[in-house]
Amino acid sequence: MLVLGVVLVAVGLLVAKVSQRGTSNARSGPTAPFVGGDLHSLVADPATPGRLYVGGHQGVAISTDSAHTWRPVHSLDNADAMGWAFVGGTIWQGGHPGVHRSSDGLNFNGSNAHLLATDIHSLGAGKGVVYAGSPRIGVMASTDNGATWDVRSSEAGRSFMGQILVDPADDNHVVAPDMSAGAVESRDGGRSWHRLGDLPGAMWVSWVASDPAKLIVSGPGKARLSTDGGAHFNALSVPTGASVVEASPTDANLLFAARLSGTHATVWVSRDAGQHWQRP
Repeated sequence: MLVLGVVLVAVGLLVAKVSQRGTSNARSGPTAPFVGGDLHSLVADPATPGRLYVGGHQGVAISTDSAHTWRPVHSLDNADAMGWAFVGGTIWQGGHPGVHRSSDGLNFNGSNAHLLATDIHSLGAGKGVVYAGSPRIGVMASTDNGATWDVRSSEAGRSFMGQILVDPADDNHVVAPDMSAGAVESRDGGRSWHRLGDLPGAMWVSWVASDPAKLIVSGPGKARLSTDGGAHFNALSVPTGASVVEASPTDANLLFAARLSGTHATVWVSRDAGQHWQRP
């Protein structure tokens, strides 16, 4: 009886260990990455084909195979990842704790020195400027890689969220998602802004194949596509519940969409410019 009892205890410990391991894997989510109670961002790295980040209040995950598989980026745990910017070989991420930077795409470190505010809800970068939006300050900009910042607008930017787009041909031409006003545009380096389209509560903006004439604006359960720089928009079909749509920086037919499913992100891929969507 003693031997049998020992065996049963050993089996019980083994089952518990397997169960715990399964819980850990479910949290990491190779196909359904953990982001926490909110989904904030889905962004494609313009310098590395196939590399994407999906982020939320508690977690960030990276894919290096165009959303087929994901793994957690633990250096961004609880970073509340909302804004992203790609500055040369450095990736910037912004959230409630401020800005994190990484040179390898996996190991991020806090970088709040010289910031005018550390609650950063939106980020974007051009060749010579980095833009940031904060509910406390408005729109800030840096032309020296974050060493100094100046306020471009104290009115706009307070309800920005997500990725700020900067025209590759003109650092003064900027498009941002505004949770109150929808997509907004500036032609003078963030000093003045006007609205684009009629989608309220924009969570994300993305240029198709990095073309400023082809703009996707997305929010909870809906998206719009413009092919004339935001003058006119048409509805873009997206998966049910998707709140963020990201376009490939290089492939005009490749789109990604994500929604929050519990505490995990569900990500879809379209290879025909949004006509059909499928799970990778």
